[in-house]
Amino acid sequence: MAVHSILILGGTTEARQLAEALRGMNRFGLELSLAGRTKAPVAQPVPVRVGGFGGAEGLADYLKANAFDLLIDATHPYAARISANAAKAAQISGVPLVALRRPGWERQAGDRWTEVESVEASVAALGREPRRAFLALGRQELLPFKAAPQHDYLVRSVDPVEPPLNLPNVRYLTARGPFNEADEQALLAESGIEVIVSKNSGGAASYGKIAAARALALQVIMIKRPVLPEVPSFQTVEALTAHVDQAFPPIQERGE
Repeated sequence: MAVHSILILGGTTEARQLAEALRGMNRFGLELSLAGRTKAPVAQPVPVRVGGFGGAEGLADYLKANAFDLLIDATHPYAARISANAAKAAQISGVPLVALRRPGWERQAGDRWTEVESVEASVAALGREPRRAFLALGRQELLPFKAAPQHDYLVRSVDPVEPPLNLPNVRYLTARGPFNEADEQALLAESGIEVIVSKNSGGAASYGKIAAARALALQVIMIKRPVLPEVPSFQTVEALTAHVDQAFPPIQERGE
């Protein structure tokens, strides 16, 4: 029986959950693509490909060469370049594209958010006076903070920051979420944190620090989401799974 092939651009918890849900239907050929930025990624339920494609054209060639029927962009909300390449590759190859985009966090009563456009802008928003700052960012986004050595930084990342930042006051934690509110409150209080720098990632896995900041009346410098291509999108794994189920119904064997 013919099998529809689906390429999932992943790296998020939702991408893994989506792959698991689609695998459970037992009628798709699935491949999950990871960028390879995490040294020890979480085990995935389907075959995995690691590394880049060589831009939009390279991705389009890969889609055509492997006869994929659908491309799913389930990357991180801040992976703007990958999402742009996915949209262009879909146009070039003619392979349909859908995206899984979890909604961002909404400001609630008691939140002390300062919204900025970029990591560089978040550095400026910290101000000139020394502060104790918790940087909840990826390793690749830390270099701009070298321009503000007066602050005392706490950096948490999945993998160690190598090489360490050339800053006089910086402490590192390596940990993988989810992080609950109570533990985040304890970490922030024990570390004397005065301000958090965060991306508006959305989802529950890393919301603990935002809730903890609210409870402790701490400022959060929130880096706004980038503008992503306009493609058919779904906010939950369940909604996207249902769409794929309808778009690619089971193929019935024809009788004689």
